[in-house]
Amino acid sequence: MKTKTLCLLLLSISCWSQSPIQCDRPDQTETPYTVPKGRIQSENGFSIKQDVDHRNYSIPSSLWKYGLTERWELRLIAEWNVENYGSETLLGIQPLQVGAKVNFCTEKNWRPRISLIAHVALPDCASPDFKGRFYAPNFRFTLQHSLTDRLSLGYNFGAHWHPVDGKRTGLYTATLGYSLSEKWGCYGEIFGFAPQNEAANHSIDGGFTYLISPDFMLDLSAGKRIAGETAKFYTAFGISFRI
Repeated sequence: MKTKTLCLLLLSISCWSQSPIQCDRPDQTETPYTVPKGRIQSENGFSIKQDVDHRNYSIPSSLWKYGLTERWELRLIAEWNVENYGSETLLGIQPLQVGAKVNFCTEKNWRPRISLIAHVALPDCASPDFKGRFYAPNFRFTLQHSLTDRLSLGYNFGAHWHPVDGKRTGLYTATLGYSLSEKWGCYGEIFGFAPQNEAANHSIDGGFTYLISPDFMLDLSAGKRIAGETAKFYTAFGISFRI
């Protein structure tokens, strides 16, 4: 009986770890997959972004997820930023974001896998330099098609509100991901933002992922503005793991 129980336990652990980690990084297109029930996932990114009037360092941006059910995950986003405006430097944590992701349906024939992600930024849960004035919501629908065994198409659309001035910004993303091997992946993407009462801006980016194990992934990416007043360029490196 003990031998049988041990075999079943080892088999369940093996099956539990077979599905590779699915991350919302490194691209701007977030995945519709949720974290398996009862598991914790952490996605951490270090980036340098050159904006129109300043340079931003994210050291790091961290997304923590918990699989509440097979279709629901809880989420917490914490971003430690350094913003350099020439002679002035702002340092600290952006307003914490709490939220959830819910998966509505799996992929079937022409129908994509579809999920909804929603957060709210907490204005007082931030460093003095970055405190907000409003409880700022954001949401996005995320969809994904498997075009072949190696090629996938993902796209998002949604909006977020700024915690300081409350202005709304619409967003879209579209990415093609390709599996180079069992461990290596790459992607190319176009994405954009449409701030309230301002002209929209558009950017492109691309990058690589490397799966060290089914629960541990590294990524490297870079992007560039192609139209509008947004970040001129950015580069990023990420570490994601699941426990």
